[in-house]
Amino acid sequence: MSATQSRKLRTGRSVWQGVPIPRIPARRLQRDIACDVLVIGAGISGALIAERLTEDGFDVAVIDRRGPLAGSTTASTALLQYELDMPLGRLARRIGLSRAERLWRRSKLALDALDERLHRLGLGQDCTRRSSLYLQGDVLDADGLREEAAARRRAGFEVSFLTRGKIEHLYGIKGRAALLGHGGLTADPRRLAAGFLRVALERKLRLYAPAEAMAVEPLATGAVVHTDGPSIRARAVVFATGYEMPKGVPHKGHRITSTWALATRPQPRATWRDAVMISEASDPYLYLRVGPQGRIICGGEDEASIDQATRDALIPEKIAALETKLARLMPHLHPKADYAWAGSFGASPTGSPSIGAVPGMKNCFAALGYGGNGITFSMLSAQILATAIAGHDDPDGDLFSFRRKF
Repeated sequence: MSATQSRKLRTGRSVWQGVPIPRIPARRLQRDIACDVLVIGAGISGALIAERLTEDGFDVAVIDRRGPLAGSTTASTALLQYELDMPLGRLARRIGLSRAERLWRRSKLALDALDERLHRLGLGQDCTRRSSLYLQGDVLDADGLREEAAARRRAGFEVSFLTRGKIEHLYGIKGRAALLGHGGLTADPRRLAAGFLRVALERKLRLYAPAEAMAVEPLATGAVVHTDGPSIRARAVVFATGYEMPKGVPHKGHRITSTWALATRPQPRATWRDAVMISEASDPYLYLRVGPQGRIICGGEDEASIDQATRDALIPEKIAALETKLARLMPHLHPKADYAWAGSFGASPTGSPSIGAVPGMKNCFAALGYGGNGITFSMLSAQILATAIAGHDDPDGDLFSFRRKF
């Protein structure tokens, strides 16, 4: 039995698989080893966490049951935003104004830190700054968007409410008011994760794959991870296994959801003003961005609680629905899919992740970056876990703790 759930995380061919990246060298685990920190998972979360820990001087090893970047990272559409899935006003009514504003602010701080870190490490060429357009839908109508804009401004965010006429004039989208926000990023998620792994490898990170964690044995001064081969003794263990939930880690209401995405043929002359990222205040919501070569990446049609075989069988139907919605939203585009894929991702009741020490598992930590902003939450995980492993408290750690009450 594995220490984490095993899922078929994606199906089809994502647009990122058409963009070559240098190979990330991984070695076979051939004998028992010891390290300061063992990170389980070599996707975007594991990459960011390992890079930060190696910079902090820890001796770090990473294992992955498949190989680096072979899980759900390749299925990401990589709209890097700070906005949580749950609007700020609604979140405030659910968990209180102070907590809600702190959650949103820390998400923004994490995204800003990721942007700054990318440029400091010379990885900024893999990301582009983009503003975000949040269209009215069945979750928030135009009046709801006005209220949401006021809530965000009170919390210190720069956001504008744009009327239906203004949206049609600027972006060619009819019948929708929207909020315009700023400070987001778009990226190639594989290149992004590969860049952080390469930096960590230059600092002597040890990356082993394929190597699967079968059991984790917490000890008074660390933990032993028994793999499908040799064992690894570490002072601390971090679960960064994405949407394959670690066994024994509280779920905090998180659930696995299926999503579908497409990328059109290149059409750089058909893209919209400033190539802003676009999403809807709807459930389920449509989201789109400009991708490589001017391809339009479009995703959505999310469904909860369906098995992987059903998810994959629905690909033709769901991609057709996305093409129809894309054509309706922006009639001047060519909506037909050139790439199409399905994947699993995690959702949470408040749109916020769970990050921190695992209750009942001494010296073990986990990053469940569940919600619509997985890569932003990966950076947040790197910050919070590096602080915790160094023996300190993050000032916002209570917002993401597995022991929190919301």
